[in-house]
Amino acid sequence: MEATHTGKKVLMKGNEAVGEAAIKAGCQCYFAYPITPQTETPEYLSRRMEETGRIFLQAESEVAAINMVFGAAAAGARAMTSSSSPGISLKQEGISYISAAQLPCVIVNVVRGGPGLGNIDASQADYIQSTRGGGHGDYRCIVLAPNSIQECYDMTMNAFDLADKYRIIVMIQNDGIIGQMVEAFEMHEYIPLFDNLPAKDWALTGCRGRQPNVCHTLYLGTNGLEKLNRQLQEKYARIQRELAWFEEYACENAELIIVAYGAVSRITKAAIKQLNGSGRRVGLFRPRTLWPYPSQRLAELAGKMKKPKFLVIEMSAGQMLIDVQLALMDVVPKKDIYFEGMGGGWYSSVEGTLKKVQEILG
Repeated sequence: MEATHTGKKVLMKGNEAVGEAAIKAGCQCYFAYPITPQTETPEYLSRRMEETGRIFLQAESEVAAINMVFGAAAAGARAMTSSSSPGISLKQEGISYISAAQLPCVIVNVVRGGPGLGNIDASQADYIQSTRGGGHGDYRCIVLAPNSIQECYDMTMNAFDLADKYRIIVMIQNDGIIGQMVEAFEMHEYIPLFDNLPAKDWALTGCRGRQPNVCHTLYLGTNGLEKLNRQLQEKYARIQRELAWFEEYACENAELIIVAYGAVSRITKAAIKQLNGSGRRVGLFRPRTLWPYPSQRLAELAGKMKKPKFLVIEMSAGQMLIDVQLALMDVVPKKDIYFEGMGGGWYSSVEGTLKKVQEILG
């Protein structure tokens, strides 16, 4: 969430701000493996974790790193790892196991172009992987999407609290632009998101004086596994009721609302300022949580428009577009939901957005 008191202004990359926020939030263990464009996070934390007496470990692979997160989280530690798209794909088996064990942790994905090794240009084409689980089984991760260095810092703090509250993986999905850009932000002290967090009485901390805790993901026979899945789905439904972050800009009386997140939302806002200055009425709806998606609010905005039209802009071939169409299916004809985007390192521009809006509105 937004900072509520004054701190010093500093200049950092998004990847570095994520690292410092993890320190402030009490991250005890960070397990690293380098990959562009997120390597500044492990580089930064290799120094800061040692300075603060915490554990930094350069793992031998992405697979090893995520399983180290599993172990540290099971012991009750605040644990984090970060990577970029191909590395996150390698972590998916471990992410599924951590989800089955209902362990809290934070994972940062600084998204690059794909599929495959792709390139090192910024992308948003991991949206479906992040918001639909990505690995095997029915599970979800909370997914946060910053669009500034301030939000990289604030949302990383939030991520640890959300993880502990719901016993869930929280993923911070940055595109490569946000991870690599340098911007001034307020480096305030840790601001708890909740007044109280549940005790970690499930943690594997030794069992002298109590019954042993067990952390496992194997359920032979369907009854135990079905019970676990019912618990998970009840938890995910609760999160959907309680969590939906978004930003609205100039949506009042808009004739067209553009839906965008991450770096694209900043480019879009610059275009909207030009459009509105020339007499158009164009708004921006920016989801700050990609899961749960703020579908209800998007539908409410559509219901207030005389002739609702929406334009989805994203650095993918139309992955968030699916969630926008689902959110608006009862209130907006599909033909009035437009799309601009592509994968492989494509990114939007002010000029391209102006042209697309002119095509839609005439």
